[in-house]
Amino acid sequence: MAETVLTNTGLDSFLDGAPERRDPVFVRAAEAVLGLLALRGADRESGVPEPTPGLVRQLLVEDLPTFVYVPPGALAVYPAVVGRLAARFDGGRDEQVAAAVREAAADFERAMTDPGNLTWHRWYASLLRSCGADLADPEDVRRRLAALDGAPLPDGVHRADLMGRTALADVLLAEALTRAYVRDAEAPPAVGPLLTDHAVATGIGQVAAALQDRWTAAGLAEQLAGPYARFAPGPDDFPHLVLADALLDEHLDHYGDIAVPVPPPPAIEAGPVEEDANTLVTAVEELSEEEFEPYGGEAPHLLYVVYRRGCSAESVARKAAEYEDWPVDPAVEDLPVPVPEAVPDTASASPYIVPPVTELVRLLGTADLAETDRARLEGPARDLAAVLDRLAATGLVFRSGDAFGLTPRGAGVVRYLLGVRGVAAPDAAEARAWSASQAVAAAVGWPTCVASRVLADWLRARGDTADAWSRLLAALGTVHAGTTDAAATRGLLAVLDTAAAPPEALRGALRDPVIGAYAHQALRARGEPSDLIQVGISARALFVLDALPAKKGPLESRRAAFDTAAAAWPGGSAALVRAMRAADRHEAERVLGPLGLAP
Repeated sequence: MAETVLTNTGLDSFLDGAPERRDPVFVRAAEAVLGLLALRGADRESGVPEPTPGLVRQLLVEDLPTFVYVPPGALAVYPAVVGRLAARFDGGRDEQVAAAVREAAADFERAMTDPGNLTWHRWYASLLRSCGADLADPEDVRRRLAALDGAPLPDGVHRADLMGRTALADVLLAEALTRAYVRDAEAPPAVGPLLTDHAVATGIGQVAAALQDRWTAAGLAEQLAGPYARFAPGPDDFPHLVLADALLDEHLDHYGDIAVPVPPPPAIEAGPVEEDANTLVTAVEELSEEEFEPYGGEAPHLLYVVYRRGCSAESVARKAAEYEDWPVDPAVEDLPVPVPEAVPDTASASPYIVPPVTELVRLLGTADLAETDRARLEGPARDLAAVLDRLAATGLVFRSGDAFGLTPRGAGVVRYLLGVRGVAAPDAAEARAWSASQAVAAAVGWPTCVASRVLADWLRARGDTADAWSRLLAALGTVHAGTTDAAATRGLLAVLDTAAAPPEALRGALRDPVIGAYAHQALRARGEPSDLIQVGISARALFVLDALPAKKGPLESRRAAFDTAAAAWPGGSAALVRAMRAADRHEAERVLGPLGLAP
């Protein structure tokens, strides 16, 4: 019983005189609330833990969703207990706590019902209760648990998610118990310690297990640690999480934020993802051996890079050239690589052959290549192909000639590995369900070919209607507005097939202060009538700014391009610079600064 583990929480005093003292739901909630507040260091000098706004928010948003199973319909009891407890104190404490409860109410309900916050103990308590188990009876819990063999997981949750959350909860509870014991030992409270020496002598782990039982289901911790341990696998059962961590590092290196989504694969084949992930990590670990140097350690990077390309195939030669620090034109580094029709499920039996010089020129964007360059690349490319062939032996990666990538089943495995570390990794259906702003914000960071595919899918899912086009076009002008990414967002117009857009959507965009001139140009290119007078100055200035060569060519030719545009601009170059700066300060500085036209 929790009240015998955590002593001197004031539970009996709190329940005395309370009309709900005979309500087991209220009593259970009171045990948890008082116990957790006391563990977190609430002042107990009055005989009960004194709630403060900070402790109350932690209780509602962090501790209860981590440690306590609350049956459906009983959520409101816990804030009610907090309010009843706060009413025992003077000095406006009840009003302060009531305000904290109101502010945390939505977060509390969301956290308690979020499948991502489930631990094994909270999840099995939920299943047992749905089966009619008496959660206070350890024998009934054991019998019902035996009948749950092969119990389902919550929708959208993997076993690794529950394992990770459980491991975190174990650490947090052990730390809280240890701190509470040390705190009381250093400054003994008048009401007595929370934990007796005898309880601590049995081990913090056993104390924590007793609390978990009281807060979820009686005897559950012992069963999940013993005869039913297979129901609650721990970290040792998930060796593939090492690879998940490596992929997380790759994502953070590239995007810096797990909330920035990777592109959805065009196809995912369902499979035993945990088993496949373990197979993949075995191959990755083998590749770290000396025989696969120098590229064996790059396996996680290769997997991530292909997934980030929307699972479009990459070139062995191009990737080897990058590793050898050859110059690769950024304009071609994300171009998809053609894959022969017959793609093997395992490693190619034929030896790797570097593509001819003409193909290398196309892949690298470098015109002055010769046979000697191709010969220099042969060794590194074959070393890289050997790494890819070992990965291909899993059936999750393919290499066919110079092309390599993920099979649909492999795409599902990498998506799973990213997802268990919290990286936003939508599938195609989830991406189609995004709002226009969400789709545009994500596509800005993707390779052009992938952005084109996903945005086209988004429009098709809405019937390519004028309304869908209008929403997407409007998002191109508002997402990332005023930031350094505004120009890249406008650049997504180039990946849209505006020739297929309903003309009314383009006409409706003419007055848009960002993309109006683009809409005008699209209509004219189709031979549709368009009134330029409807297009505002800012949209015209952005159209001219985006058309200027910002990086390539000598400065003289780039300045000449600006002078040509300025000659046709009302008010000349000074007026054009002002308009560009007003429309997009960041892009104006980037493009005009090197030309000596500091805006």
